[in-house]
Amino acid sequence: MANRLANEPSPYLLQHADNPVDWYPWGEEALQKAKAEDKPIFLSIGYSACHWCHVMAHESFEDERTAAVMNAHFVNVKVDREERPDLDRIYMSAVQALTGGGGWPMSMFLTPEGIPFYGGTYFPPTPRYGGPAFTDVLLVVADAWQNRRQELLEDGQQLVNAIERQVTALQSAKREDVKRETLDSAFEGIARGFDHRYGGWGDAPKFPQPMTLEFLLRYHHTTGDAEALQMVTRTLDAMARGGLYDQLGGGFHRYSVDNRWLVPHFEKMLYDNAQLARVCLHAWQVTGEPLHRTIAEETLDYIVREMLDPNGGFYATQDADSEGEEGRFFLWATDDIRDILGDEADHFVEAYGVTDGGNFEGKNILELVGALEEREALAEARSKLFEARKGRVHPGRDDKVLASWNGLMLAAFAEAARVLDRDDYRQVAERNAAFLLDELRTPNGRLHRTWKDGIAKGNGYLEDYTHLIEGLLELYQTTFEPRWYLAARELADAMIEHFIAPDGVRMLPKKHSPSKETSNAGFFAGFYDTSDDHEALIIRPRELQDNAIPSGNGMAALVLQRLAGLAVEPRYAKIAHHSLTTMQHLLAQYPLGFAQWLAALDYALARPREVAIVGDIEREDTQALLGVCANGYQPHRIVAVGNPEHVPLLQDREPVDGKATAYLCVDFTCRPPVAEPELLRALLEEAKV
Repeated sequence: MANRLANEPSPYLLQHADNPVDWYPWGEEALQKAKAEDKPIFLSIGYSACHWCHVMAHESFEDERTAAVMNAHFVNVKVDREERPDLDRIYMSAVQALTGGGGWPMSMFLTPEGIPFYGGTYFPPTPRYGGPAFTDVLLVVADAWQNRRQELLEDGQQLVNAIERQVTALQSAKREDVKRETLDSAFEGIARGFDHRYGGWGDAPKFPQPMTLEFLLRYHHTTGDAEALQMVTRTLDAMARGGLYDQLGGGFHRYSVDNRWLVPHFEKMLYDNAQLARVCLHAWQVTGEPLHRTIAEETLDYIVREMLDPNGGFYATQDADSEGEEGRFFLWATDDIRDILGDEADHFVEAYGVTDGGNFEGKNILELVGALEEREALAEARSKLFEARKGRVHPGRDDKVLASWNGLMLAAFAEAARVLDRDDYRQVAERNAAFLLDELRTPNGRLHRTWKDGIAKGNGYLEDYTHLIEGLLELYQTTFEPRWYLAARELADAMIEHFIAPDGVRMLPKKHSPSKETSNAGFFAGFYDTSDDHEALIIRPRELQDNAIPSGNGMAALVLQRLAGLAVEPRYAKIAHHSLTTMQHLLAQYPLGFAQWLAALDYALARPREVAIVGDIEREDTQALLGVCANGYQPHRIVAVGNPEHVPLLQDREPVDGKATAYLCVDFTCRPPVAEPELLRALLEEAKV
């Protein structure tokens, strides 16, 4: 019989709906049952594309004897970490405090009040690697709950105190004015840790670090430092050649289990591909290297082909496993390649490092070991293998739509449409934005977290607001449709109203004049992860560090500055600035963990330029002025185009002699208007934008 998870929309929870475990989704029913029966809670957190989550499910949660122990002694709760990043963040902090590490599946034991007191990650069904079997853990915890409860409660309170200290550690941080030296120190730290042989940072497992790559492109743009650009191109080239990249179908896998990008963890995540497609696009703008453009387009084309809901949303993940084996869909035997390619096989086998013995469990992960020219020469061969691969059993797909991840992908498609002049990408972006605003926005202007099969649910988190704002701003920069700007501003105002920390920025009046500064004290990195009307948990999380996606606070510091220029609203920039003043020491010391903040700091220090072009977007003279602004990689520029009814940056600007006219603005002050493209180009060059 199916358990209570059968009524949940999450594909991950539905994977466990037929377990003999009496699973509950997180909610009041489970918490009340634990209290009424005086049982601890066993909390299991994972996600649908997680290989080791599947392993533990098969070994333990599908086992009748293990389930009997779980049901007898615990109230068992299953959580999709992608639906509930707040629970994942809180209890992952507890696991890390207990064990010094973390990961998924996360296995945590809680009091009925939700206080964590013991936990870990994957527990095997039998003792392995010096660790206990899962059933042994269950029985020991159950015994301790009955006979040593006070000790567990004390341990739990210590864990909660440790988590709270992490959340509040920066409240007493010394404020420092934003300064160029912070970026220089961060760059030096990044350069010291760079892997010059294979690209990237760290040893196995190796993660792509797209936010770090974005910061390095910005740093190169500002300083001209050649090493910064070299680190970007070395890393992108190595990833594009390796098994981390799907050489046949496009798109990036999650991370590499080795240090040279060969053997991936085979799941594909929407957020990785959004960020990596965008950084490849930016690298192409800077270098003109065709490979960067090709990888960006192949990645976005993969998303359209396999991860796009008919309604316009982007799906969350593709699984690592198919037919019960990790990576099976992506692996090749030499004989299979020869059967499909015939006379072309020798050339392909040599260029892609294929051997009879294989490079992964007796088969081959494709990696381009030949010259880059081989890639183009073998395009037809790759196409034949791709068509043959279609006949295999495909990996599972998590087809829920998450607001924050969709915001990241929206930004990628919107910018690619503009930069590459791809109208098909513009259509994808506009449909996605309309879908998100129609289906995940509530009547009062708030956001839901997730959507599946026509049902939106869950309070939106800070990252949902910030990442969608970023996507909407990019779409406005591409289409100059006022509706996208207006939606971004409405979301920003809702974010400030419901997520701002009470010990954060002293709010400035909405119509604050830059000449009338107010004193400010006691600032913090300004936002909670959850809204003021969110479910009460053991703490209210406030994440500052980037993880696989940018932190909500780090992204807020960037999008509020960009929005300030369009809205002519110093209040937004003030909030971002004061968040940055409390982060200087962390950015300098731990740059790999705070790269999104570094991008925001770079933007603040660049004195961004806003360009207002007054004129009908369809007119030739308007397009001529816009063309001047659209050249190359320009991370510190924001542009508004059109008639001045809706976008404040355009208001009170008059055309000169009936011609489309451009105003270059810095620090809310505009230069004299120009109507000739050459004059606008000269102004931009003079301002070193």
